[in-house]
Amino acid sequence: MTVLVVGLNHKTADVEVRESIAFDSEKIRKGLTGLRSLQGVREAIILSTCNRVELYLHAESDANMVERIKKYISEFHGIPVEVLEGALYAHGGVDGVRHLFRVASSLDSMVVGEPQILGQLKASYDIGLKEQSSGIILNKLMKKAISVAKRVRTETKIAENAVSIGYAAVELAKKIFGDLGDKVFMLLGAGEMAELAARHLTGSGVKEVIVANRTYERGLALAVEFSGKAIEFDTFKKELEHSDIVICSTGARSYVLDFAEMEKIMKTRRQRPVFIIDISVPRNIDPKINDLDNVYLYDIDDLQGVVDANLNERLKESLKAEEIIDQEIDVFFDWMQSLDAVPTIVALRRAAEGIKNEELAKLYHKLGGLDEKDKQVIEQAMNSMINKMLHQPTTALKGNDEEKDVLIYAVRKLYGLNGK
Repeated sequence: MTVLVVGLNHKTADVEVRESIAFDSEKIRKGLTGLRSLQGVREAIILSTCNRVELYLHAESDANMVERIKKYISEFHGIPVEVLEGALYAHGGVDGVRHLFRVASSLDSMVVGEPQILGQLKASYDIGLKEQSSGIILNKLMKKAISVAKRVRTETKIAENAVSIGYAAVELAKKIFGDLGDKVFMLLGAGEMAELAARHLTGSGVKEVIVANRTYERGLALAVEFSGKAIEFDTFKKELEHSDIVICSTGARSYVLDFAEMEKIMKTRRQRPVFIIDISVPRNIDPKINDLDNVYLYDIDDLQGVVDANLNERLKESLKAEEIIDQEIDVFFDWMQSLDAVPTIVALRRAAEGIKNEELAKLYHKLGGLDEKDKQVIEQAMNSMINKMLHQPTTALKGNDEEKDVLIYAVRKLYGLNGK
């Protein structure tokens, strides 16, 4: 028996293929039932997200097992195997466990360090528990994967530092102002990336939101969405006197704000700091404005530079995460190997208990007239003797010895346990 992972992800399949074999909650339940009915499959869990579909299995180490799983996926979704063949991968044993731990720790994600995958994995495990498709092996494996992911987040900085333009904007704003709770935010224009950055900022608790757009109706709709107020585009410079954070993406072919205008605004603001993000291409804010005291102007390249630097930091931290995963793989397989010896340990102790009970019965019959206190003392002495005699063989059987199979065979042969 082995741990087996079969699936595809954003690295091996385009979105059409991923969508074609996606499992919603109902399909997961049906899929688990079908997987459990396959020859050689003991336990199963299905993870299905927008970026990956993976089947985690405890199954026989059968040369044809992977092909049976691929055929099952094909038939379940009504898609020819040939369509999936180049996209599907399979990892067994140590490689399968390593893959799951990396997925849970977001090392295999499109954005390293993203937090969503762990919640998605937990939800998939919950379904497996409810459907009783997960047993002793996958229960232990999933719990270990979750604990590994938590350890990675605790012991590394893999989830720190913004790795999207929107989060980078928020990170920079917090570095400049600290608390954003008393700040006024202006969205100037309505470019897609600017809107996304605006959503991150408004979600960070700014006090007030102002939207200025050339099409007033569009600005009004965004203002409603952000619980702010819309203004006519031509009045935005007046509102800049009160705005602390500005995201600009107007689509203009020339600057909508120049150095002289911003210099006047800063005098009116009494030099209170202002943070401006110009996401426009071409730029809509005069770059010379950055030379003014207390004006922090960033363009799209500046933000991308922050994101790239942060991604590099996450990648450095991922090396530490890989070391943690290697350690935890050893722990999991030590546990797996100990399971091989459990039936023998149980049978050995049961045999010893049986001999003890037989001999105690004979002894009590011979001596006669023993009270309960005497019997208790004798039985405790017998139990102590058994524990001491079984301690060394039990420890050896639980150990990570390369010749464990030989030890198990020898113990069962020596103590006549082959029928137990």
